[in-house]
Amino acid sequence: MTNRNANKNWRAATKLVHGGTTRSQFGETSEALHLTQGYVYDSAEAAEARFKGEDDGYIYSRYANPTVSMFEERMCLLEGAQSGKATATGMAAVTAAIACQVKAGDHVVAARALFGSCRWVIEILMPKFGIDITLVDGTRLDEWEKAIGPKTKVCFLESPTNPTLELIDIAKVAELAHRVGARLVIDNVFATPIWQSPLELGADIVVYSSTKHIDGQGRCLGGIVLADEEFIDEEFYDYFRHTGPSLSPFNAWTMLKGLETLDLRVRKQTQNASRIADFLADETKIERVIYPGRSDHPQYELAQRQMKGASTIVAFEVKGGKTAAFKFENALDIILLSNNLGDAKSLITHPATTTHKNLSEEDRAALNINDGLLRLSVGLEDVDDLVDDLAGALRGV
Repeated sequence: MTNRNANKNWRAATKLVHGGTTRSQFGETSEALHLTQGYVYDSAEAAEARFKGEDDGYIYSRYANPTVSMFEERMCLLEGAQSGKATATGMAAVTAAIACQVKAGDHVVAARALFGSCRWVIEILMPKFGIDITLVDGTRLDEWEKAIGPKTKVCFLESPTNPTLELIDIAKVAELAHRVGARLVIDNVFATPIWQSPLELGADIVVYSSTKHIDGQGRCLGGIVLADEEFIDEEFYDYFRHTGPSLSPFNAWTMLKGLETLDLRVRKQTQNASRIADFLADETKIERVIYPGRSDHPQYELAQRQMKGASTIVAFEVKGGKTAAFKFENALDIILLSNNLGDAKSLITHPATTTHKNLSEEDRAALNINDGLLRLSVGLEDVDDLVDDLAGALRGV
């Protein structure tokens, strides 16, 4: 196979189309889909050499696969990472990225504003294995500084957060983590690699649910962990190889197709989201709108400094609590009710009863996830149709 290893000076849009592409002897235009479990060796000696690491060929698709490798390489080029491994889901990426580097007695510090499953991994799973955890208000640097200590091995956060779009100062938290030799892991899903580059800001590891914007069309599950070669080779790979959270070749191929249009989709979705946020902010039946691209966002200055663009997600609170929020959702025509996000179709969910339902009422209150809050993932529809849909639903509240 020939490899068009991307010129690293290519700009993002070019990397998204051509990066990491390998071609077989047939010279196919579209990336080849290698649906295979195993690989054949020319000789017993060749098999031995491959297992000893003296030959770079493939061994078993749980470890690596040519199609998956193309997806990993393209994501590395986009993110500016030295290495990466694709996983079956975003949660597999989060769990593996943290679990591979901690043991009983170690300490993990995480922002308390996390997706429900991420919060479960930190708050419920890690302590089962003797790992101490501390949750902090991610927006407050003094809480990070107080919590991070000699036993801290990992700091973990989302920015913007799910679902209230809080921003956390990645560079400052990275600095605090590095003082004690800890690594900072960033879930960058809401920002996307188009609008935020955590490695450039000082983070050590970036994780994605590629199920979201990277696929972007509601088709496949996937995830990826991106970092330097030392972390991937020496800490992550054995965990990955033996526990088996590998991405299927078909899903990787689908993600490669998604990456070709990621830049175009995210820019258009963000443009639509900005228009919708402004529309909702003027509606009397809306209590508050949370959008990093608006000057009334609590961390607007940080958004301008840390992000290259705003977000495809808008959070807003309908006056009247759960009853009003449900009536609003049920009156929508174009916008679909779904707990997914990053899709070409606009999707809306009620976090208190879906993605964050397992949090206690007290914990939801601390995160400002109240019964009127809705999370809208803005799609690629005509924005005037989306505004009309939202306006019509508001009339019924």
